[in-house]
Amino acid sequence: MKDIQVTIEAEWWDYDTAEELAQAVAGDVGFIIDSALDARGSALIALPGGKTPLAALDLISQQKRSWKHVTIVPTDDRIVDVTSPLSNVAMLAKMFLPKGGRVIPLTGGATAADYKMSGKAADARLADLPWPIDLVWLGMGGDGHVASIFAGPDLEEALNGPKEQRALGVMPDPMPAEAPVARVTLSKAAILSARTLLMTITGDDKKALLEQAIEDGSRSLTPVGRVLADCELPIDIHWAA
Repeated sequence: MKDIQVTIEAEWWDYDTAEELAQAVAGDVGFIIDSALDARGSALIALPGGKTPLAALDLISQQKRSWKHVTIVPTDDRIVDVTSPLSNVAMLAKMFLPKGGRVIPLTGGATAADYKMSGKAADARLADLPWPIDLVWLGMGGDGHVASIFAGPDLEEALNGPKEQRALGVMPDPMPAEAPVARVTLSKAAILSARTLLMTITGDDKKALLEQAIEDGSRSLTPVGRVLADCELPIDIHWAA
């Protein structure tokens, strides 16, 4: 493993295997949660869906702490029934509810036809939580989307909506083949309000895409580049081939 400085604001951590990545990220996230609990008596964290974080999330769920004081929200979710394998909140609830954690859904009871209303409901729900958020853990798609900030008709609102808007409904365009549904996502403002930002990615293609997006910054053609361009704190990026 080696530490590579890409820019002033991004610190890369490279691992030989996905297992090493999972162990390191689980340790970092556990430290962030415990630090928040020690400092404020509670922790608020946003966790990603997808396959890449699963091993680390499983390790985190096995850590011993007072989970009843930890509130977890998805960074984003698909507007699907909670029984669907596409549901991020269902995956997080399965892991953390039995430990006593509080898991807050973004998409409760909504349908894709009213995805904008679903986003407004999520925004209202998040407003009741103790912000700023302690951790936002991001992934990135092969097309450069981050959370569910995709190209499409709702991109500019996600990037440049009111700073107090924490969540919104989005309709990706083009629709991703693996999950062709509307989403609810944290806004750029909500992501960048976090006390700590962390990202996990795997594969050479994603690494090259993310390096270019960081270099391009606000000129990037990718959502991830546009989001990170205004980041005022360092972000740790964990990568494995």
